[in-house]
Amino acid sequence: MPELNALYQRYKDRAEFFVVYIREAHPVDAWQVGDNVRDEVLVATTTTNEERNQVAGICMTKLGIEFPALIDLDDDKVERAYTGWPDRLYVINTDGAIAHKSAAGPFGFEPSDVESTLMQLLGR
Repeated sequence: MPELNALYQRYKDRAEFFVVYIREAHPVDAWQVGDNVRDEVLVATTTTNEERNQVAGICMTKLGIEFPALIDLDDDKVERAYTGWPDRLYVINTDGAIAHKSAAGPFGFEPSDVESTLMQLLGR
């Protein structure tokens, strides 16, 4: 997260940054991972949009994410359209086309690839 927050700080005046919060990958009532325990992101599977909004806020705070979040509805339409699970990093150009899609995260995240794409799109 620190590298993504740093990108946000460097480019936020020239590009928009959002987290799109989708369903929780590791809820306590399903498959739990050590990182969630360490980061104290211990939430149950949501069943309503209101619950998902609350859980998204918890995750954003606990993970120290500095840029704004958009929240997928409980129908998971955005997640299915963009293959958002497991996590991915995307850069969308001004025409709405995908300019960069990372490998599955968090191990497939390469913030330097995101920055290279941003630099190309911004003409630097």
